[in-house]
Amino acid sequence: MRILRTLVLISVCGSAIYADDVKVTDTYRRIRSAIDAIPAIDTHDHLRPFEQIAERNETDRGRGMTLHSIWRGSYYPGINPLTSWRDGESFDTWWSRAKGDFQDARATSFYRYVLPAFTDLYGIDFETITDEQARDLNRRIFENYKDDRWLKDVVANRANIELMLIDPYWARFKFERAYQFSIPILNVTTMVNGHHASRFDSATDSPYAFAESRGQPIKSLDDYLATLDKIFEEAVAHDAVCLKSTLAYQRTLDFQNVPRERAEQAFGRPTSELSALELKDFQDFIFRRLCELSAKHNLPFQIHTGQARIQGSNPMLLVDLIAENPKTKFILFHGGFPWIGETGVIAMKYKNVWIDSVWLPQLSYTMAKRAYQEWLEIMPSDRIMWGADTVNAEGIYAATVFTRQCLSEALAEKVIRNELREDHAIRIGGQVMRHNALKLFPTLQRHLWKEKKQGI
Repeated sequence: MRILRTLVLISVCGSAIYADDVKVTDTYRRIRSAIDAIPAIDTHDHLRPFEQIAERNETDRGRGMTLHSIWRGSYYPGINPLTSWRDGESFDTWWSRAKGDFQDARATSFYRYVLPAFTDLYGIDFETITDEQARDLNRRIFENYKDDRWLKDVVANRANIELMLIDPYWARFKFERAYQFSIPILNVTTMVNGHHASRFDSATDSPYAFAESRGQPIKSLDDYLATLDKIFEEAVAHDAVCLKSTLAYQRTLDFQNVPRERAEQAFGRPTSELSALELKDFQDFIFRRLCELSAKHNLPFQIHTGQARIQGSNPMLLVDLIAENPKTKFILFHGGFPWIGETGVIAMKYKNVWIDSVWLPQLSYTMAKRAYQEWLEIMPSDRIMWGADTVNAEGIYAATVFTRQCLSEALAEKVIRNELREDHAIRIGGQVMRHNALKLFPTLQRHLWKEKKQGI
């Protein structure tokens, strides 16, 4: 029976809906229930140690997390204005100015992905929220963040996340584990700028400071390359499981195979003395070296693709790099949004490429659902992963729910169209949410802490 192709109105719980909404089917409910039960491996987040969680406001009740904090820490302000919270003001004062902020963005995924945090965690429908409900919601958020118990419960139990790979861009070389579920990674973004020590604004970003602290100052390109190798060794020793680059926000993803001689011409000279081509040459050379170190130390390489500097973030720009580094395991982040088809064909052709759908459902739910279905048609299901990519308990919970729902819809539609058996769909859901990460990052096994159950 072609239920999804019949645009007839049916009644569910007294509400009229279209029968092509897969979420009303028993198939979807069974798949979703199975996927919800999977203790997830979240491959990318930016959750700081509790005391350092950002976006706290100075309120008339003291410093703390607020309703404004939750929205400010989400991706929503990236597409629509959010009224700021003035130091020392009350919630009522802020809300009177801010409650109209959401009217023009109701259909956006950046708005809609946050809603499950309010409905599921606080019992509030933000779509119809009253002033009194908003005031109480703000009070409860403020109380919840007086210690870290709420955060840990939401992430580990309510969101059902067992392990979370955390990108500590605020402390790149510390490799700390602030929570039982946190796993460090090595953010290598700033390393490409090592032609001169002056390029680093903070010691936490600087390989030069790292080398000085270990009594091995950098005086040559050889010294710099040796320092990078030493950083990788320490990352492995601290159980970091992969690398992360966000260079797509700063420059093109076109990394040419630059001879060492051209990189040496740039080394030791401040940026003001370099041409744009000389600077790119050095960056390209170092990025290629990072790919070699990735393979040497068995640290897969997460690369931000798409939705950055749009003119230079197409994952197709990485194809030559991928082809010339077959021993490096590349993970293309965000599904290459909006180039999800291009990302799929890269993974189809190159077996050293994985796709991470991190952030994609928040960017565009519809495109994410389509991406899951397209990718499963052109590549094995053991090379797709997910991540929440956010900064607080509510955001992590909401992004996780949004992803589980999106993936469940994509799989259920395939089952209903007789393109996939239901038991196979459930297995694929488990791969995306958990097992593919455990397979790609085998050292995660020793950090698992939830009880084994249901064949996990």
